[in-house]
Amino acid sequence: MHEGELHDLSDDADYAAAQQQGSASMMRCDSEKRRSSNEQEGAEIVFSKDNVTIHPTQFASERIGGRLKLIKQSSSLFLTWIPYKGQSTNARLSEKDMNLYTIREVPFADVRSIRRHTPALGWQYIIVVLSSVHSTFKSLQFLLMIGLAFPPLYFYNGGVREFLATVKQHVFLMRSAEDANIFLVNNFQNPLQQTLSSLELPGAVSIACVPSTPDLGGESASHENEERNDDAILDGSPSTRQYDRRERQKVHDPARDISIHVLEKFSLVTKFARETTSQLFGETQNNTFNVFERINFNQSILDSSQKPHNDAVEVNISVPSDPFELNNLSLAWGKPRQPPLELEEWATFLDSEGRVVDSDALRKRIFYGGVEHKVRKKVWEILLGYQAYESTYAERESRRSMKRTEYEIIKNQWQSISPEQEKRFTKFRQRKGLIEKDVVRTDRSISFYSGDDNPNLNLLHDILLTYSFYNFDLGYCQGMNDLLSPILFVMEDESESFWCFAALMERLGPNFNRDQNGMHSQLFALSKLVELLDGPLHNYFKQKDCLNYFICFRWILLQFKRELEFEKTMLLWEVLWTHHSSEHLHLYVCVAILKRYRGKIMEEQMEFDTLLKFINELSGEIDIDAILRDAEALCLCAGENGVSCIPPGTPPSLPLCNDIYLNPELEDKVL
Repeated sequence: MHEGELHDLSDDADYAAAQQQGSASMMRCDSEKRRSSNEQEGAEIVFSKDNVTIHPTQFASERIGGRLKLIKQSSSLFLTWIPYKGQSTNARLSEKDMNLYTIREVPFADVRSIRRHTPALGWQYIIVVLSSVHSTFKSLQFLLMIGLAFPPLYFYNGGVREFLATVKQHVFLMRSAEDANIFLVNNFQNPLQQTLSSLELPGAVSIACVPSTPDLGGESASHENEERNDDAILDGSPSTRQYDRRERQKVHDPARDISIHVLEKFSLVTKFARETTSQLFGETQNNTFNVFERINFNQSILDSSQKPHNDAVEVNISVPSDPFELNNLSLAWGKPRQPPLELEEWATFLDSEGRVVDSDALRKRIFYGGVEHKVRKKVWEILLGYQAYESTYAERESRRSMKRTEYEIIKNQWQSISPEQEKRFTKFRQRKGLIEKDVVRTDRSISFYSGDDNPNLNLLHDILLTYSFYNFDLGYCQGMNDLLSPILFVMEDESESFWCFAALMERLGPNFNRDQNGMHSQLFALSKLVELLDGPLHNYFKQKDCLNYFICFRWILLQFKRELEFEKTMLLWEVLWTHHSSEHLHLYVCVAILKRYRGKIMEEQMEFDTLLKFINELSGEIDIDAILRDAEALCLCAGENGVSCIPPGTPPSLPLCNDIYLNPELEDKVL
């Protein structure tokens, strides 16, 4: 679709609301322009557009409308985007939350590129990608900190062409040779592009995030590429052969470069990759993390004397003391772990008809002890939201029967595809091929999945392929097989496993979105929590160019599935799903692990590549009981300051409500 074409969206409720909002905002336009003229002496507004909107989450009610401006002062051009005041009726987004996304006076000298996207249906949007962080920023949103790119700016009333034309009048603007929809700003020499071209990574400049709104025309480049470097992504080993396969594929979708595959590919190669990611994502080091409130630590604690490590090393390197010594902290805050919940004790939480009497007490009990395996099937379906806490035995059985029928209907959609249809159904073939390739290497060391012609592998395959039809926009991404495997192991039923997996993906699904906003927001929150709870360690990561925290990418993506033994993984997951301490407890688990090994990391002065290797080698070495106790202690100690470190909309570990699949009329309509 060309930029000048129009869409008839008059029947779209969200569009109508946006139009109404824009009409109201125009009444304020003249007075605001007069005020803005005084903001900077000699400044001239050369472009102004209303109803330019940011979508922080997938919910339509959480969109933030605002005004986009281009301001000329002297010979410099600045970009601003200010949200409308008092327009949001959504309780989830406070005025403070909205202000986090404010873009104030960004000089185009710090802009690397502008990505224009024109979907087949919907609003045009742009993504502004930065090359550095300006020291005069007054407000900074979390996406800027991680991807060095502002969130997509949707032009509800059109105007993308006029915006680009205005920019071109004042700065040097040229199209990228890799993608005609990417406009490079002030790109006179472009050494980064030359460097990345030597690696033959397609579309290397196009690092901007792409929204998760369905775009069937371009989705396949991100999700359904059959050669996605699967082993190197999640197993921690780079593959030259897989690079060679990628170089032969002509890719025009820049979303691919921000996908989990390129992100973690960059985090898995050596120091050269660290330097490349540093250029791509420009880890923010100029005091730009001071966005959220934090604990005002006693300066004497932060400046306490450094103590040398006792181990003999060739160079005597002092390791800064830990502001929160974990051993002491866990004793003071963390409660001892308990034995797992057994069948007899489980029965005490139910009334005569099977309802959970006290859900808070049950979640607390599971948080501190986990669940005995023979009880897991009954407990997991409730923790995940597939069954309601208040449901009776009879209601749960009725629901199983109903959902089994529904599952068979969805499954039949792909089972009924004939060979002739499949030849003409590229997306289906690609997804099916990826699933088949991943399933055969999923947890084969576990007896449940071991051996040739294992029927459980067939179930794994069928559930994943059915889910790709159930959630066609998201489809299938590598790593989903890891998340489904323990669920099928516990539930031992195809339909129930599917619905429990679907419930889990309601929260973890954003981790696999094309725009990677879910992962970015969690990595940003992790960086803030480390800064809050261990300033010296955070400063060390800053010194070593590790502030993007890609070293923890696999931990978050797979919820530590590759780091723990199978039984310990199930224990951790059921603890996370309780929401007892925090819906983001997995981030505190990350902090706890990093703090446990901080001495070794800092003493050995690990660089990015050695640090990544060390992190990957922790697999199977983590004492999850001790880490959970540490994580609880850190969470309690951080308190509200820890909560403020986590941007709104950051994916939690549990659905927002346990009846997310029981209530067909949700308050928010998902896009």
